[in-house]
Amino acid sequence: MGKPCSVIDLRRRNPIIPPHMTTHDDIGRSDGPETATTTFEDLGLGPEILKALAESGYTHPTPIQAQAIPVVLMGRDVLGCAQTGTGKTASFTLPMIEILAAGRAKARMPRSLILAPTRELAAQVAENFDKYGKYHPLKKALIIGGESMSDQVALLDRGVDVLIATPGRLLDMFERGRILLNDVKVLVIDEADRMLDMGFIPDVEKIVGLLPKIRQTLFFSATMGPEIRRLADAFLMNPKEVKVSTGASAATTVVQALAVVEEIDKRETLRHLIRIEEVKNAFIFCNRKRDVDVLFRSLKKHGFDVVQLHGDMAQSARGETLEKFKKGEARLMVCSDVAARGIDISAVSHVFNFDVPIHAEDYVHRIGRTGRAGMEGHAFTIASPDDGRFVGAIEAMIGTTIPRISVEGVPALDLDMTARKGRGGRGAPKDAKRPARGKDDEAKPRRERRPRRDEAPVAEAAPVEAAAPEEVIERPREERPERSRGRGRDREEPRRDEPRREEPRRGGRNRDEGRRDERGGRRRGRIDELGIGEMLHPDGVIGFGDHMPDFIAAAVPLPVKTSKSTVDDDSDADADLDADSED
Repeated sequence: MGKPCSVIDLRRRNPIIPPHMTTHDDIGRSDGPETATTTFEDLGLGPEILKALAESGYTHPTPIQAQAIPVVLMGRDVLGCAQTGTGKTASFTLPMIEILAAGRAKARMPRSLILAPTRELAAQVAENFDKYGKYHPLKKALIIGGESMSDQVALLDRGVDVLIATPGRLLDMFERGRILLNDVKVLVIDEADRMLDMGFIPDVEKIVGLLPKIRQTLFFSATMGPEIRRLADAFLMNPKEVKVSTGASAATTVVQALAVVEEIDKRETLRHLIRIEEVKNAFIFCNRKRDVDVLFRSLKKHGFDVVQLHGDMAQSARGETLEKFKKGEARLMVCSDVAARGIDISAVSHVFNFDVPIHAEDYVHRIGRTGRAGMEGHAFTIASPDDGRFVGAIEAMIGTTIPRISVEGVPALDLDMTARKGRGGRGAPKDAKRPARGKDDEAKPRRERRPRRDEAPVAEAAPVEAAAPEEVIERPREERPERSRGRGRDREEPRRDEPRREEPRRGGRNRDEGRRDERGGRRRGRIDELGIGEMLHPDGVIGFGDHMPDFIAAAVPLPVKTSKSTVDDDSDADADLDADSED
């Protein structure tokens, strides 16, 4: 690896911008000279759509639009592989407007369904229908989280031609009985790879199972991995595959650079790059939502015009943030990949990767937000040495080495291509995960081990055994039975001349169960405490009869049992006495 160059030297290596990229919008931009002579009229669109396109200033389609629109108009399924920023959204919205122009919607039964992974992407699709379908009396509904469900239900009750929804809210509506999906003619699954990353595929599969078997399905994804292929095979029938170049075309107009610094120096590096660069507006990407909030607060504290965007924000706050950024009220937007997916803002001058993306495809999505429509863009990535494997995967995918730069005042480091970065010690050497106990640690006092119940601390037992026996002999035995008259007298009160001892907590079923004496054994009453219990009771058990109370030992006269004849004679005698008394 060569020596890192400065940012000024990097600008001199700026690649030549292709001359055919001249427009400023995702819809009408031409990504290659092969579509420079193709117009929207050649694709078979109706006059109403052509009029809306002309009013917007678009005449030439992008490569994916030129390939996909005629196939969709033919009624075939489409499998499209294109990243954000290639005109993908218009490649299915324009022909859908043409297809849905004929027909009428029924209450709670949408005629078409578009599934999007995020609210922002769904809102962008809805804007496309408003913009290019203004000469068609089509009704649409946007069903996303964070909005009033009652308003959305009211739209569905009036009937919609186009339903744009996120999977979670759509399933919620269906389970509440607010919508029927058995009349859907066209299904669009947008950003399928992002849905896979966000865990929406089970919901998508459940929704597809509720749709009619005979339908037209348009399936779009930025990447085409094995899992995406499996889903495409399950959802599509004899599809036409449309694919446009992804990573390399975005890099032709973007100056890329990589700064490798310590983790604690990343914020200072970012602030320095923002100050020395002519930043008109910029995306700053973090890998986690928590890091988005932390970095936002840091930049705000240092006086930068910055907003944040992540998935935990309410829909109203997210919309307000996007409006501020689009209007230029805030130059910087700190965001995560999921939140920024589907946001289409042209003329973004810079992209800063505060965290190296874990997936190489996300790097292409990030830097693809700048350098659009033939404009020069700048993409700076700030890495720590432990990001070596991630950077290596990115460079292998884009087919080039990202130039290294140094930032004034911050030491430049080299990447560790063998480290595995992560939380909880991952990325550190194996022997550093759990530090070993060294000589210094041996000098520290170890925590004293708690004695077991069957063990006894010898130091505490010695004074008791030495002092107790002489007093026992002088105490008369006749007084001991009196102590058993009340249950509360089983515990001996400490003498005034002896310190009070703390008794262990009682954990047994009765008062004595679970108690332990100072020697660690089971308490057996006063005799054991005085030291002669083992001699008098070798079995170690004192029963109720060993201290029999006097009232039990006292003699009680038993009733005399008499025979039946004696009882009869007594009765006759009593009768005679009664007769004499009457006389």
